[in-house]
Amino acid sequence: MTHLDTPHLRSLPRRFLLASATALVLLGSHAHATDKLPVTASFSILGDLVRVVGGDRVAVTTLVGPNEDAHVFEAKPADAKTLLASRLVVTNGLSFEPWAGKLVKSSGYKGETVVAAKGVKARHMDEEKSHSGHDHEETDPHAWQNPNNVVVYVRNIAAGLSKVDAAGAASYQANADTYVKELQTLNSWTKAQIATIPAAKREVITSHDAFGYFSAQYGVKFLAPQGVNTETEPSAKQVAQLIQQIQREKIRAVFVENMSNPKLIAQLSKDAGATLGASLYADALSAADQPGATYLQMMRHNVTQLVAGMKNN
Repeated sequence: MTHLDTPHLRSLPRRFLLASATALVLLGSHAHATDKLPVTASFSILGDLVRVVGGDRVAVTTLVGPNEDAHVFEAKPADAKTLLASRLVVTNGLSFEPWAGKLVKSSGYKGETVVAAKGVKARHMDEEKSHSGHDHEETDPHAWQNPNNVVVYVRNIAAGLSKVDAAGAASYQANADTYVKELQTLNSWTKAQIATIPAAKREVITSHDAFGYFSAQYGVKFLAPQGVNTETEPSAKQVAQLIQQIQREKIRAVFVENMSNPKLIAQLSKDAGATLGASLYADALSAADQPGATYLQMMRHNVTQLVAGMKNN
């Protein structure tokens, strides 16, 4: 006797019983399909890397979204709830998001954390002087601007995911290995693109000092009115000095960043007699319908715009 032949079900139409059984099977399959590992990433670039490494095994929530500035982010009570629902929290480190540690502590989150930049050789502002000539003790947190550093990021993320989901370790490692090859291709392509610009023309103006790792890797000189943190406003003297340098060195490659206030760089560009170029994506990805929606797209967009701008120097 089958379950459908039991006495108390015989009075129901067989078609109804079969449909109900099918619905239960589908419901169970859907529940299984949506049972993904909840991971929280501090900002959009990390969120993309976690999605790449995690694949279809993870559900990623990003605290600081596309086109938003993580430097000035203020956590909300809902963000604490997001952390508590997570199995893994991924931050950049290098003092990029000091609010993240406070949020983890205040929320009571006790799960695993990954500092993506752990193991990266950090760039310190006391080793390299800013355009104003002042020494800084700050650590430059924008390590992702060098694809070789992102190799470290994805390895750390894969290790963190494997720790909380051992069953998916092989998948995470395979995804990371595949992505590392894409990062290596990106690095080679970027070198080839920059090589088309004479060394004397490789100067760029951006909103804040977010491209130090890119500069060190590819030999492009970046000048900015703001330092590594967008919370710091430049003085009138610093802006005036930068305008004089732009005019003296005839720099025409001037860009605003997607997450920065465009007013300062627009005024600076106008005062210096330079033309403002397209937006660069520095600390955040773009929206899905814009050209920097993933890390790889962001980097290729930036390089393309930088090369086009430097040709006019």
